Amino acid sequence: MPWTGWERLLYALVCVATLFFSCVTPPFQAPDENQHYMKALLLSEGRVLTERRGAIIGAELPRAAVDLHDVHFPTGMSSTPRSFDKGMLAAAWEADGPHADARRFADFPNVANYAPTLYAPGAVGLTIGDDLGLPRLGAFYAGRVVNALFSLILLGVAIGLLPFGRNAMLAAALLPTFCYQNGSLSPDAVINGLGFLGLALALRVGFMGWTGGRGFALYLAAPLLALAKGVYLPLMAAGLRWPERRRDFRALAILAAMALGALAFLFWMKFSGGSQALYHIVSRKTGKTVMTAPLGEQLAVILHDPLAFLHVLAGSVAERAPVYALQIVGRFGWNAILLPLMAYPLALLMLGAAVFSGSGERFGWGQRLWWLGIVAGVALLIETAMYLTGTPLGADYIQGTQGRYFLPMLPLALMAFMPEEPVRWARMLFAGSALLLLSIAAATVFDSFWVHGFVTADGMPPHSSLIRALALPSPRW
Repeated sequence: MPWTGWERLLYALVCVATLFFSCVTPPFQAPDENQHYMKALLLSEGRVLTERRGAIIGAELPRAAVDLHDVHFPTGMSSTPRSFDKGMLAAAWEADGPHADARRFADFPNVANYAPTLYAPGAVGLTIGDDLGLPRLGAFYAGRVVNALFSLILLGVAIGLLPFGRNAMLAAALLPTFCYQNGSLSPDAVINGLGFLGLALALRVGFMGWTGGRGFALYLAAPLLALAKGVYLPLMAAGLRWPERRRDFRALAILAAMALGALAFLFWMKFSGGSQALYHIVSRKTGKTVMTAPLGEQLAVILHDPLAFLHVLAGSVAERAPVYALQIVGRFGWNAILLPLMAYPLALLMLGAAVFSGSGERFGWGQRLWWLGIVAGVALLIETAMYLTGTPLGADYIQGTQGRYFLPMLPLALMAFMPEEPVRWARMLFAGSALLLLSIAAATVFDSFWVHGFVTADGMPPHSSLIRALALPSPRW
């Protein structure tokens, strides 16, 4: 179906917000952006694999690039307010000269085994910045912008391929967290885009039929999605339907694509060495620094007592659900800056209006429950993966899961509740609430980073006034 005027308007709003966050957010103020920058820099130099030196994992990189984080824009936690100004940017812009050719070993274990496909757009941007003769800070922003543009292209293609329910995907893309992450040098830009694209292709094949072009795209997207984050590969099962006739092989084609994706993931794990990179984390239970568990030993804990793990899973989800909800909507910096609390009900209103905008297609309860089952299964995979690879050995909680991890499956969850026909005024309410929400988010980010400052310590800041908490960003409570 051709794009409607509303859809073009909302997609343009996503583009503007994403590029705004890309330019306004100070360097390394997205989660783990410092490590993602180093990984993209490694790829821009034509290298793919990291190396281990004793207890650290990383690579030799230009010293000026590493100093951009370590010296000019460090990200350590602090309970005192921090802000940025033009002078910091000017100093970093002029800092390359004395150490232009020097190199040092940079440690980035959290992302050491991530596939290079996640960092290709950012690496292209860094290379463009270098070719233009920009200093490291300029190349960093070039990498961000190219990464953001690539994510917007993936989003546009995915929305265009969706056979129904476009407003569900637009609603997820209009959430401030989605635009903020896609506007950074984080691989979330690629992960979110490929998640949406894989879902759209599977639904197109499942509901509109098989063609050579759709098949080629499906078998290309599945391995890329698996390499991005294997836990999202089951999203493509959304296109599975009971065969309508004897020679209807659409379901088998989708399953074959998913199997190809799983093989691509296993191949990369083998090629990259197959070793898990352990790293230190701050326990959310004790506040102490602990080491993540070896995958094999943590898996043995689960298999020894599956019921105990289910209890851990249920307890962690129940405890962290409010945090996930806040992070899915909008939580900026290293998860330290919240929107005014009134913005979160506004986001719920936007998502609800998107649902009542209608899908344009009639679905039975069986189809809707199948989609919700896929969403629940992917959520379970995310939590299990974080327990296996990001949590201390034998812990009675799950560490490291963030709300942004659930964004790729949000469109499918919204589609499961969409009526066929739109409710009157729903689309206008959807567009208006989205514009207001992103305007509040833009003001929050600019004010918190460049005007009043923010507190870097993770968690909900204390507030002395409910009125201030409702109406102002969290650093000003």
